[in-house]
Amino acid sequence: MSSKEFSFGKFSSNSFYRALNGRMVDLAELGSGQTIVDLACGTGGVTALIAERLRGACDSAVIGIDQSSVALKQAVENLNDVRHSAVRFVQSRVEQMSESVKESVDTVFYFNAIHYLSDKDSVVAEVSKLLKPGGKFVFNTSFFEGGQPEETMLFYRKWMFKTARILRKNYSLRPQKSGKVESRKHLTANQYRLLVETHGMKVKQEKIDPVPVPLEGWLDISTFEDFISGTVPGVPLAEASESLQQAARETFDELGIDYVNRNWLGIIAVRV
Repeated sequence: MSSKEFSFGKFSSNSFYRALNGRMVDLAELGSGQTIVDLACGTGGVTALIAERLRGACDSAVIGIDQSSVALKQAVENLNDVRHSAVRFVQSRVEQMSESVKESVDTVFYFNAIHYLSDKDSVVAEVSKLLKPGGKFVFNTSFFEGGQPEETMLFYRKWMFKTARILRKNYSLRPQKSGKVESRKHLTANQYRLLVETHGMKVKQEKIDPVPVPLEGWLDISTFEDFISGTVPGVPLAEASESLQQAARETFDELGIDYVNRNWLGIIAVRV
């Protein structure tokens, strides 16, 4: 597999994921004359949703920020036909966004990525610095304390057990438990609320969306490097991805299910 095949792009194209993010974008109530940042934009899935909402809006600008040049190149290609709003992409680490975007902005979107940050405080401080007074910070994550409903734990246990068995049987490999990444360290909804309030923002809306994720979603997330590394750390990506996908299929078949519910926490905070 190439690095492109281990990107988030495949998962982000799922209809349930686009619908989930689209609802959050709508709740942000975007308007004419605004400057909007899509943080960790990847291949531009959310950037496209934002641009769609700004169709016909005058003097609006969308800035997609990501540290991956490969993802940004794909984003440019994916949004090549966007003509109704000014969209540009900037290569930057999220920790340095205020150095890369000089102007104050009206809204910062940060979808399904905040859980990866080892230093969430400094990044949220950067967001606050970038926002105009009254500007909005809109983010969501399914990696929080409560993202996995209790009734779904059997699925996860079986999926991980089968993945480990396939890795041993087919590749003579084992995950390295010490290699876990930040996506395994879950905050509660209240901790996220306190995080934004610490940096001069007030939570305007907090919601938890239960989302039925079909098998295709679990197969696609199993091709994303960060998810693979967090779930089966220390294993080569290709072998880990194949094992996760085979195990997901076997688990769905054994349990006789069509989907597994996953909760997404969504927060809209306003800079005071």
